[in-house]
Amino acid sequence: MKAVCLATAGLPAYIGGSCQPDQTSPCLILSPFEWTIAKRYMLPGRGEAFIALVAGISLVAVMLGVAALVIVMSVMNGFRAELFDKIVGLNGHAIVQAYGGRLENWREVLKQVEATPDVTRASPLIEQPLLGSLNGRVEAVFARGNTQADIQRLAPKVKAGSIAGVTPDSGNVAIGSQLAQNIGARVGDKITIINPQGQSTPFGTVPREISYNIAAIFEIGIYDYDERFVVMPLLDAQTLLLSGDTVGMIEVQVTDPDNVQQILEPVRQRLGGQAVVTDWRTINASLFEALAVERVAMFVVLSIIVLVAVFNILSSLIMLVRAKTRDIAILRTMGASRKSLLKIFVTIGFVIGALGTVAGLVLGLIFLFFRQSIVRGVEIVTGQNLWDPSIRFLTELPSRSDPFEIAVICGMALVFSFLATLYPALRAASTDPVQVLRYE
Repeated sequence: MKAVCLATAGLPAYIGGSCQPDQTSPCLILSPFEWTIAKRYMLPGRGEAFIALVAGISLVAVMLGVAALVIVMSVMNGFRAELFDKIVGLNGHAIVQAYGGRLENWREVLKQVEATPDVTRASPLIEQPLLGSLNGRVEAVFARGNTQADIQRLAPKVKAGSIAGVTPDSGNVAIGSQLAQNIGARVGDKITIINPQGQSTPFGTVPREISYNIAAIFEIGIYDYDERFVVMPLLDAQTLLLSGDTVGMIEVQVTDPDNVQQILEPVRQRLGGQAVVTDWRTINASLFEALAVERVAMFVVLSIIVLVAVFNILSSLIMLVRAKTRDIAILRTMGASRKSLLKIFVTIGFVIGALGTVAGLVLGLIFLFFRQSIVRGVEIVTGQNLWDPSIRFLTELPSRSDPFEIAVICGMALVFSFLATLYPALRAASTDPVQVLRYE
């Protein structure tokens, strides 16, 4: 590959194909001479093992920094996306809830919500904290009354039994997997739901107890839901709670969750004083805000690792320039231009950074692909539970890689690597051969 020079006339002589200092038009790529010198300096020679070691450490440091950023940002994105998909998938993008907890004219409100532009689905819902009992074990539960269509949406999450049997007046319910584990329940067992607000008698209020057959056990993937939810038909929930023909709320899904407030503003105005409209941001505000802050903080902290890595590139290049001062002076006396020396040392440092970036990207993607196996392996070795669903909300370590973010991480590493090469490259280019070779 010959050097590409823009001068069209009076081309000076080449030293192995490099452009001369008096050439006014810059070279666009490395000439064979420059690339040969760059490759020679990148490979360790005798007495240069320490420089090669520092360069290798620089490459590994860049690799680890990029891999850490890719892994952490993908896990954070996955955590937020999984929480959003599962929480919103179960509760909708917003809820319309009456003051006092009971929506009397819910059918009329439901029609108004469904007629609102950009609303894709609206469903009545009952959700009430109660007690569940089986074989003497008592747990706090959430009795959740859904329409038949909403109950069937749980079918992909069913781990045992069949959700098709959960129909009105069938006496069947579906419970979360963690709740089933806590009370020792299996498909076919009977769970007793206790409503403290039962019927009034001359001797006081008698709690209402109704036994239901467990037809299905589901796992949503969010620990709190799997530990508490008992899903039943809407009509059965109304009977259990003695609420008559009322519902607790209406869950709403829209085309654009990020603009849910603007989409439901007409509903909020029409139902002013009668019901309150709460969107997913308000319901889970503390959780998603904490995730956003943690995501930014982790990016900044882990970016420092990449910055430290490029300082290693800087130090290795400085040592290389000092070790090659005599060679640089000889090249200058033979006609090598300052620009050629600048390009040579910039190339050396940039190649180290680029190789580290590519290796880090590959390492990060491999870790993400085998993330669950790696977590289990570390748990076996350390004997510690690294991913406790009761603390982490989700049952498995999530991951969702954003190509734009990965491109930003790689671009940042490459830019830092390039900037780290400028100072030692300028030092090499400014070497005075007369001063260096005076006493040779």
